Amino acid sequence: MPRKKTGVLIVDDSAFNRQTIKKMLEKDPNIETVAVATDGVDAIAKTMKYRPDIITLDVEMPEMDGFAFLRWLMKERPTPVIVVSSYSDTRTVFRALELGAVDFVAKPTRRASMELRNIEDDLLRKVRSIKKYSLNKLRSNLELIAGRKGKTEVMPVKRRTVDVIAIGSSTGGPAALQLILTSLPPRFPTAVLISQHMPRGFTRSLAERLNRMAAITIKEAGDGEKIEPATAYICPGGSHLLVRKHRGSYYTEIRRAEDGDRYVPSIDLMMKSVADSFGKKAIGVILTGMGDDGRSGMLEIKRRGGYTIAESQDTAVIYGMPREAVRAGAAVSVKPLDQIPDELARIIKGT
Repeated sequence: MPRKKTGVLIVDDSAFNRQTIKKMLEKDPNIETVAVATDGVDAIAKTMKYRPDIITLDVEMPEMDGFAFLRWLMKERPTPVIVVSSYSDTRTVFRALELGAVDFVAKPTRRASMELRNIEDDLLRKVRSIKKYSLNKLRSNLELIAGRKGKTEVMPVKRRTVDVIAIGSSTGGPAALQLILTSLPPRFPTAVLISQHMPRGFTRSLAERLNRMAAITIKEAGDGEKIEPATAYICPGGSHLLVRKHRGSYYTEIRRAEDGDRYVPSIDLMMKSVADSFGKKAIGVILTGMGDDGRSGMLEIKRRGGYTIAESQDTAVIYGMPREAVRAGAAVSVKPLDQIPDELARIIKGT
């Protein structure tokens, strides 16, 4: 019989963490914990027996770790996975995302602590969104990335009509950003500004990881940096990225997020700032993610004469933010993820 509630398997080697996460999730009457597992071997058995709708996973475990479990899971019984990991485990998180995890929640500390309760709102929001995840699209994107490793797909751009590309992304964003940024050639004539919904402590690792793979320079943005071509600036988690002009040049401005901010980093704030500064010499790109962040920013870039691209439903892991932009009439073009790099090159060339 189909279950009426969202069934969750909790995988964690800490009994305290398992029980704390279970209590958090079951505050929602539409979520039930179907089982708990202590390591990867136990998780395989519980997955086969209970067939959960979603799995929360602590990657560092004895016997069989989370990486080995993820490899088995994505091959034998693909299921959405949310990694629950501490702020100090950034490399672990990105490795798990590469293996097919759809998202992560950052624990305040590695040790068992009552501070774990601080993740409740974030964890519940992501588990509630299970029906919006498209695991098949995420896997297709990861396979496409694996097939493109070491290749630059976009032809060099010899002239430009655009000074900056502003990209916004959320759930599923790291893989989408990797595909786009690693497709850009060396000496790419345009700067790239990125706001990826991600907590403080993870964006630097994301930038460093992407920089090792790409032909252009990719970095976590600092305050007051001159915006240069062939460079991608990723907004630091917990902050907002804007643009300011000084003596004919453009610089990054990092603004600390406030408690009441709905989205952090804010794609709308970044794109509106880009529209104000660059006008028709800007491109706005909205990728996979929940909610409507980026909708008004894309509209503003379009209103100022810039070009706007939304990822299509064919490839978006969550077709939330792109859908809202399309519905609002903010997208000039709607493209599958793998076609966006060529679309960017075409617009920059002025063809």
